[in-house]
Amino acid sequence: MRFLSRRGMFCRSCGLATYREMSAKTLWQGWWSPLSVAITPLTLLMNLGPRGRFRKLAAPAGGFGPSLDPGKSLLRRPEALLFLVPMALVALAIPTLFVLGLFVQGARAGQEAGIGQAPTLAIGDCVRNAGDWKDQDLEVVDCGSADAEYKVTRRLDAPKDECADGELLADLEYSPDKMTVSCLAPAR
Repeated sequence: MRFLSRRGMFCRSCGLATYREMSAKTLWQGWWSPLSVAITPLTLLMNLGPRGRFRKLAAPAGGFGPSLDPGKSLLRRPEALLFLVPMALVALAIPTLFVLGLFVQGARAGQEAGIGQAPTLAIGDCVRNAGDWKDQDLEVVDCGSADAEYKVTRRLDAPKDECADGELLADLEYSPDKMTVSCLAPAR
């Protein structure tokens, strides 16, 4: 990081040309260190003071030589694009992240409300499997219903516990703690 300044007697055109040149260089060279991220905007703001004084001066007349051409305004220079394009992307990213956050929060609220979640099976519940056993899609149904295919008989809480012969295992997602397996016996 370095700080540059130019001192001297400036006419309006030379002062504006110097301001625009140095500010343009600051826009593309001033962001390359962690501390510069805070100092560069301050430097650009401090440059506005001399700019205002230069603009109040009268147009150059006479003098020892020709005055400098102020050139394009600061924001119309290529160096400014190196600053404005990333800043525009940041400005667009903030609302985009906000909207994505709202969608994620809405999805979480839907999960907390039980939308898209697997039901928790209790011992004695009757279920039907709308999927296959590899990709279970169990839903709790009334035990007297024709849809009842299996009945939850017990949970395997200890490592040595086993389901009875002919019983199937429900996926862990259907247990209350997501860690115990429920045994399913055919309901008929």
